[in-house]
Amino acid sequence: MADASTVIEKLQSRFDPAAARGMNDIFQFHISDADDYYLHIQDGTLDVQQGEHDDPSVSLTTDTETLKGVMSGEINGMQAFMSGKLKAAGNVMLASKLTSLFPSG
Repeated sequence: MADASTVIEKLQSRFDPAAARGMNDIFQFHISDADDYYLHIQDGTLDVQQGEHDDPSVSLTTDTETLKGVMSGEINGMQAFMSGKLKAAGNVMLASKLTSLFPSG
């Protein structure tokens, strides 16, 4: 099973600063079988922190396997959301930006 920190580290290497221009958002990840992380995306920069943010823009709750699949493109994020494998709270439209912020390949 993939370690959540490995998935989060891979996100850092795939981050597209151009897609994040003008943004100032916090993506909180509650990972059921691992530690929580949040991503602070601010005008083309990415800051990854372990733990919980006080006021995230959007919170995503899932397990390591689903997170890995969605971020690699193997699992459709909307399907994961509809099937309950991925839960979102807050500005859920932001969650749909994850694929453009972190393009696979």
